[in-house]
Order: sequence, then C-alpha cells, then structure tokens
Amino acid sequence: MDLGISGRTAIVCAASKGLGRACAEALAAEGVHIILNARDQTSLTATAGEIAVRHGVRVIPVAADLSTEAGRATLLAACPAPDILVNNAGGPPPGDYHSWTTADWEQALNTNMRAPIALIAAYADGMAERKFGRIVNITSSVVRHPIDAQGLSAAARSGLHGFVATIVRGLARNNVTVNNLLPGPFATDRLLSNFAFRAKREGKPVEDVVAARKAELPAGRFGDPAELGRLCAYLCSAGAGYVSGQSIVLDGAAHPQAL
Repeated sequence: MDLGISGRTAIVCAASKGLGRACAEALAAEGVHIILNARDQTSLTATAGEIAVRHGVRVIPVAADLSTEAGRATLLAACPAPDILVNNAGGPPPGDYHSWTTADWEQALNTNMRAPIALIAAYADGMAERKFGRIVNITSSVVRHPIDAQGLSAAARSGLHGFVATIVRGLARNNVTVNNLLPGPFATDRLLSNFAFRAKREGKPVEDVVAARKAELPAGRFGDPAELGRLCAYLCSAGAGYVSGQSIVLDGAAHPQAL
C-alpha cells in the first residue's frame, strides 16, 4: 500500500530506540526523510546510520533535550518546516504521589506536556500554510486507564490530550491532522524499568512479574513496537486526512473499550 508520503520530511522525537525508532523505521520504509531526535548522540548517530542504509532515505540525527527551550531551538534550526511531526518522550518514573517533589512535577510537565505543545505551536501554522501536515503524539494508555504508580505520566499526558482537543478543528480545514497514540504494554526498555520498580515494591523476581503480566493480557504477549510504528505511518499518510482529533489505544484488548 502506497501511503503517498514518499519524499516528505518527518521529525521523530525520542527515536534512537523503542517506539520512536519504530515510527521512524515505518516512515522511512515509505520513503520519508527523517530528522531523528534523541538526547544521546552516540546511540542516535548509530540508529540514524542504520535506518538510512536500510531504507535509502536521508536521516539527520539531532541530539537535543526537547524538555528545554535550548533543545527545541536546536531542533527547529535543524528542520524549520517538516511535513510530519511525531512527538514522543519517555515517561516519568513510577512512584508514590506522596514523595513527588516540585522538581519531579516540573520534569514530567516539561517533558510530556510542554515540549510537545511547544513543537506543535512552532510547526502547525507552517503546515497549514503548505496545506499538508501530520502530527502524531505518542502518549500512553494510562491517560485512559490510569495505573496507581504512574500518576505523573497520567497527569502530564492528559494535559497534552486536553490541548490537542482545542486545536484540531482549526487545523483540519488546511489538511493538518493531530492524533494521539496510546500504547499499553509494549516490549521496550521503559516497560522493563516499570517491571523492575514493581518487582522491588512487591519483593518478587522481575521474571515472575513479567510472566504474570503477560498471563493477564488477552493477547498473551506484549506489543511489538513495529505494530505501533505502522499505525503511526498510516496516520501520517496522504489518505488519512479525514482522521484527526483521535486517541487510539493500542493494548491488545487489555482494557474494555467503548465500541
């Protein structure tokens, strides 16, 4: 299936590994040139080289911490006019809300709410002028189905969802879409770190916690990042211009949805 976006340019954030990389891979497979962002230069450069060789597209690594104004300025200078923006960032660590400090809240909000909103504000008007834009925010299923230890993530990401709901109608007439992907348990480093926290709290081996969680899932497995990447690529396609303002949960039917 030709998604009609070959030759376009996409910014993909937090893309040296995990879900961000999966999105970059899926877009590159469609002929999209990639501005690849993450904080660690070494892993980012390696990933960029691998994607460029595999898919034959231009991949430019931009190491920057997007939770800061300086980091966002670096990204904007590297790519002032993308066709596609994939916002993504690792969530804050799990914990007990009694112990969260002002600094914890600031980091969560800066990373998972303020940064993607700032990038949308920087790029959406240009997309509207060019009559094409696709914005996908990778957030988390905790926005719909909160987990007690992930209150920082649920709060910050819910703020982003609220913001998106206020802008989609004004952008739709200019062929600019904004959608959210809400992954549940996917096989990423982030998931493993959450299991390590849970295992320590419960006094159990990590392997036992992982096995028990898999057994709870209707699919009997964790999600493959490539599955999310392919859905992201479709939402960025030329044919998805009538899909906007949606929040799509990808959790293998782990939670009942309203159909």
